[in-house]
Amino acid sequence: MKLFLFDFDGVLVDSLDVYEKTVTECLIKINQPLTRGREEFLELFEGNFYESLVEKGVDLEAFMKASINILAQVKIKDIKPIEDAVPVVAKLHKKHCLIVISSNETASIREALELFKYDDYFREILGSDFMLSKKDKILYAIKKYQLPPDDIYYIGDTTGDIKEGKQAGVKTVGVTWGWHDRTKMTAAKPDYLFDQPKELLRLN
Repeated sequence: MKLFLFDFDGVLVDSLDVYEKTVTECLIKINQPLTRGREEFLELFEGNFYESLVEKGVDLEAFMKASINILAQVKIKDIKPIEDAVPVVAKLHKKHCLIVISSNETASIREALELFKYDDYFREILGSDFMLSKKDKILYAIKKYQLPPDDIYYIGDTTGDIKEGKQAGVKTVGVTWGWHDRTKMTAAKPDYLFDQPKELLRLN
């Protein structure tokens, strides 16, 4: 058995428009707005999202407080599944343990997984309400499931995902159908770089 740790946004669902709008509104609400649009939003995911906010001088406590009501207004129907990913996840689930590790909120992730028929495939969801650091969440999974790092894969669509996976000492899998483009993902030097969900089955 192997342990597959999936990022959520950009890997399993297409949610860029929704969460760019959400983060933008949160920052406007606390009077610390983005000034360069999508480019600046995506830069927040070149490292850990929450650490990136702090580095920009954002009051993280105020941001988290502002996000509660704004996240509550997000409509899951505005998010779309990565259609080709659903059958791939189903196949990996047959032999391996699958977990979601994300900067998103657990309740929102669970609702989307149920809506898009992913819900039976993931043993756990480790969202932002569990820990803010993806590296720490990966380390938690390593300790809990007691598998060697060579049998643990973190699958992400941003350079920040790859950095945190490397920091945790697991195999990193970059995908190019998400938020960061192929050029950025290549520069992050993941152990694997895939352009289509079906390529994940090479790790099976």
